[in-house]
Amino acid sequence: MTERFRLSIRSTSHDIDELGHVSNLVYLRWVQDVAKEHSAALGYGHAEYKQLGAVFVVRRHEIDYLAQVLADEEVIAETWVDTWKAASCVRRTELLRGDRVVARAATTWAFIQLATGRPIRIPDELKTLFCT
Repeated sequence: MTERFRLSIRSTSHDIDELGHVSNLVYLRWVQDVAKEHSAALGYGHAEYKQLGAVFVVRRHEIDYLAQVLADEEVIAETWVDTWKAASCVRRTELLRGDRVVARAATTWAFIQLATGRPIRIPDELKTLFCT
């Protein structure tokens, strides 16, 4: 199994919606943030993808909201790449408050060529990097 990347996040008062808990949109932002941080930690930030001439973009998000998060609570975001296709992958994410999973997400990322905006094959080196 692929090792999970972990990122600590603390909710702020700006994350709170009119119902008094972290907004669903913030959960989505956290899912994207942990994916970007994971890639950067492996040596692939935006500059490195730009140098490759290709980048991952979101094609689909599925999120199950399981529990509320309030202001000033710590959440641990865990993410890993679950499955690969030629030009896309599915990344799983769990957001945890203590031992409780507060949200689960599956995001389909397409690998597109910057010059054309069209999907291209994901290099084997990237697959190998994310599977360690």
